[in-house]
Amino acid sequence: MIKKLRIVLPIFLLLFKINHAQKLSTFSEISIVTAGPGKELYEKFGHSAIRIKDPSLNLDVIYNYGIFDFDKPNFLLNFAHGKMYYLLAKYDFVYFFNSYMRDKRWLKQQVLNLNTSEKQQVFLYLEKNALKENATYLYDPFFNNCASKLKDISLEVLKENLILESNEIENNKTLRQLMNNEITWNTWGNFGINLIAGTILDKERNQIAYTYLPDYLYKTSKNAKIKRNGRIVDFVKREDVLLNYKEVQNNNFIVSPIFIFSALLIIVLFITVKNIKNNKRSKVLDFLIFFITGLIGLILTYLWLFSSHTTAPNNFNVLWAFIPNIIIAFLLLKKSVKLWMKSYLKGTIVLLNLVPLLWILGLQSFPVTLIPILILLNIRYFYLLKNLLPSIK
Repeated sequence: MIKKLRIVLPIFLLLFKINHAQKLSTFSEISIVTAGPGKELYEKFGHSAIRIKDPSLNLDVIYNYGIFDFDKPNFLLNFAHGKMYYLLAKYDFVYFFNSYMRDKRWLKQQVLNLNTSEKQQVFLYLEKNALKENATYLYDPFFNNCASKLKDISLEVLKENLILESNEIENNKTLRQLMNNEITWNTWGNFGINLIAGTILDKERNQIAYTYLPDYLYKTSKNAKIKRNGRIVDFVKREDVLLNYKEVQNNNFIVSPIFIFSALLIIVLFITVKNIKNNKRSKVLDFLIFFITGLIGLILTYLWLFSSHTTAPNNFNVLWAFIPNIIIAFLLLKKSVKLWMKSYLKGTIVLLNLVPLLWILGLQSFPVTLIPILILLNIRYFYLLKNLLPSIK
């Protein structure tokens, strides 16, 4: 959905000044351009932009809401706090086209069925927002991005005359379900997004909310209608395939989450069985398990309470990634532990097993790849509960 700003390419920095006197001709076309997914995580959802073409004015430009700059001061700090600032950039369409041709990503356009007045309104809206003082906006990957912006512009111009809902698109899906369809379940990107996202993604939505995804903006536009002079006409006049490449699939199973987490499960199971046989606890293993889960919990809680990420609150991954585990990790390095440690372990086991319960009840969906981790934690927690008694003071 997004495209990194290449500072070495001046064309990506070009923001044209608005010219109120310039009028689009009757030969002009305005299109929603949809791109297929790329290799990078930020490209996995695809991308959407608006193209305006007018041969009479020798005009063929793209308006791209998906520009960001890694080199901007405090970019990573702002990103961590949920303040992701993106740009609307206007530049010649040929550069946009060549970029996707180099990346071998498919490209389609939907020419909108707008009259001359509506085209002019869209043009002036985009020209104003492409000005340097207006170009920056606060990006949100689920609620305010390159695709949802185009839906908002269409509604701004056509208002109640635009009918976006269609019987061809099913309602009452969650944003997490849609995201999981876009990013393969057994990938680190899918695991990471599901890990940091709370229950807001599990709320059922109508199809208008789906348009945060370029694919669904494409489907919604394809099925949309316009009320015009007492008639109902199609929102899209024509569709063109500009680039026809197959989508690249991620088949690297060896470094996938399910493989790595399953391997960790087997290792922990092997060490635990060995500990039982030798009547000797692996303190380093327990330190790593408790410290890492506590650290993850600390990060998730920070995102929940102190960041501006709209999807971070009410994230019940903190039930297994339990913050106090950071302190317990150091206590478990000692030869003897306190009596209350038994009660703590019982509590963590209860919290841990609330995760599948919440999952079954539909309060929050968790990444499927988390299952080996939940089993791993249960095995080690129960082992510690049964085998810490000799060392308790």
